[in-house]
Amino acid sequence: MAWLEITLHTTPRNMNTVVNTLTAQGFSDLVMEDQQEFETFLEENRAYWDYIDEGLQEKLQGLSQVKLYLEDTDRAGLARLENLAKQMSLPMTTAALAETDWDECWKENYPPQEVGDSLVVLPCWLADQQTPRKKVILDPGLTFGTGAHPSTQMVMEEMEQVVKPGFRCLDLGSGSGILSIAALRLGAASAIGVDIDPKAEDIARENAAYNGFAAPEFTALTGNVTEDKALMASLAGSYDLVLVNIVADVIIGLAPVLPRFLGPQSTLICSGILDVRLAEVIAALEQAGLKVAAVREKEDWRCVRACL
Repeated sequence: MAWLEITLHTTPRNMNTVVNTLTAQGFSDLVMEDQQEFETFLEENRAYWDYIDEGLQEKLQGLSQVKLYLEDTDRAGLARLENLAKQMSLPMTTAALAETDWDECWKENYPPQEVGDSLVVLPCWLADQQTPRKKVILDPGLTFGTGAHPSTQMVMEEMEQVVKPGFRCLDLGSGSGILSIAALRLGAASAIGVDIDPKAEDIARENAAYNGFAAPEFTALTGNVTEDKALMASLAGSYDLVLVNIVADVIIGLAPVLPRFLGPQSTLICSGILDVRLAEVIAALEQAGLKVAAVREKEDWRCVRACL
């Protein structure tokens, strides 16, 4: 099936009016591209990011537009959009898209991802693919953690050197559950994944099931360990391995409570740290009484291994 991509060019001030008008006229599945909205979102969520892809920022530079898609045979729909554009005094452009199997083509963005010496991250539709590596099977794209980002890869590489049979692991900021699943694949006896997003709990549990793991091997929880005293109490005790793959500011905020999950022989692995934030993270960990044992580097990202 061939499609048309229609773009209505507007301004940030008129974005909501355009969207509401299109929705009222029965047009749905709208794609809004607006630099101002994007920057507002980033500012309101600054605690959860350290780095934004420059290519994405450049793509949105100066943009304020709404996109939608019609089958190329929908002449009536196209005519209605043209009339609406005229009524709203908006420039409108139309581009023909090549005929594509949209239900399947997105999967091309998630090829098998070999990580370290022994692991491979596989999307769930390739779960049966033959490989000598240890499989970490995921339904990708639903939440953070597909194995493609340097921060996640460094944690997995570090885990290959650290995890031993029988380990108890705690994964703070677990996202998709990829690191917990990798720990279990490497021989850990149990892993607990904690995330502040309730959706992540369900997704991590589903991904664990793809790999044949369920409670008590894998447990998914929702909460903030720095604020939820009941959660903190339920997690109390020392783990052989604690994983924190988030961003620098969150790691710094977590630093004071991390020793509560560590024992004399425990290992802490922190990642998601931009090189320019490394000194701050190390200072926070040392202030909390932790000792940095190693720093791993990949592109602009850093991964820290520490202990008591």
